[in-house]
Order: sequence, then structure tokens, then C-alpha cells
Amino acid sequence: MGQRRIGLTGGIASGKSSVGKLLQEKYGLLVLDADRYARAALAPGTTASKAVLNRYGQKLFCGDHLDRKALGDLVFNNPTERIWLEQLVHPIVRQKIAEELNKSTTIETIVLMIPLLFEAGLESLCTEIWLVDCDENQQLERLIARDICTNEQALARINAQWPLARKRLLADRLINNRGSSSELENHVALALDHPEA
Repeated sequence: MGQRRIGLTGGIASGKSSVGKLLQEKYGLLVLDADRYARAALAPGTTASKAVLNRYGQKLFCGDHLDRKALGDLVFNNPTERIWLEQLVHPIVRQKIAEELNKSTTIETIVLMIPLLFEAGLESLCTEIWLVDCDENQQLERLIARDICTNEQALARINAQWPLARKRLLADRLINNRGSSSELENHVALALDHPEA
């Protein structure tokens, strides 16, 4: 039997990180986190960070550190700039994931936590795709609470991604995150134990 590669995705603030943390801490699975790779790609001194500085100037930086919130406000309100940033960062993230997969060929199960899995066309890396699912109003409330942003800012971030309804049609497995954390744990356990269900 080949390597099981779980593509873990969902909308912003749907609970992907909670599921990824659970899979890593409770089940000891290797979780490759695309968001972490994207942050590293934009670290001070990197080629991508320099490209952002060249495009936008110092206004998005505090010293040599990129102000991720300011960058988010810019790109989530401007599709052209979002596409530019994605075209800059996505290839770097893809390369890092490929490197990690090449180093991990003997591991039985790997989780690829990729928020923009469908948008970036990375489905082929996975043997199955889990969508962490919640109601859109829960998503909005969680995002406002987590990022301490306005309703308008949260909606701009949500609307920059494919809607959950579209992603539901493409996922192999829906991980219901509408209830309690113990209910979420049960859904994850079921998905791990019964991949074909």
C-alpha cells in the first residue's frame, strides 16, 4: 500500500489549524503546513520579501520585517495584488512541500495542511482531501475574534477564497467543525480510521 497523503483544507477560520494540531499531537502524524512555509518565504532577506519591498516600498515593513496584517489588508482588497502575491509565494511553497515529501517517503501517513489547496491546484499531491467545514456565519465570527478585524475586513478575506460550498463538492471527506472540540475530535478519529467512508 502506498503512502497516505491527507490534504487538509478549508476556508479561512474554519478550523484547519485545530485539526492539524490534533493530527500532529494526538496521532503523531507529520503535518506539512503551507502557511508556515509561506511565512518563511516572506521572512526578512528572502527573495520574496525583497520582491514585496520592491513592489510596495517600505510602507508594508517595520524595519526589515514585513507587516503581514498590512499586506493582508492590501491584497485581500485588491484581486490583482492578491494574484501577484500568490504567484510569488505559491511556487516557493510547492517546492518546500515537494522537498519535505521527498524526505518523508517511508512515513505511512502525511498531512498536507494547505488552505488554498484547490485554488492552487495541488489536489494531485494528495490521496484524499479533507475539508474542515463550518457554517459561513461561524467562519465570519471566528475570523473577527481571531484576527481582531472588522466585519468588512473579515468578509474581504473570506471572499478572496473559494466559497466553502464550492470546496465541499471537491473534497473526499467533510470534517464537521460546527460543534464542540470533542465532536471535532470524534469526526477526525472517524476519518482517520475509515478513509473510505
